[in-house]
Amino acid sequence: MRHCSVQVRGLLTREELDRYNALMEVGSYLEEQRRHDLAYHVQREVDILIQPAIERLKAKGKERDKENLRYMIDQGMLDAEDE
Repeated sequence: MRHCSVQVRGLLTREELDRYNALMEVGSYLEEQRRHDLAYHVQREVDILIQPAIERLKAKGKERDKENLRYMIDQGMLDAEDE
């Protein structure tokens, strides 16, 4: 089973995180039993579950980029037209 990044896990809601942990436990068990055919379906569910957290991470990155740009303009490092 492939884990998601720590950054993504940090943006999961409590409910999402509980479900993520349960799915990972089931998937790991299936892999131990050499049932990779079933673990594949669990991994797909994990991938779907973490999509909202990935989107939240992207949004945070875009907001950080905007703040950096505002800072650079305020400090005179860039002109407003350079955006």
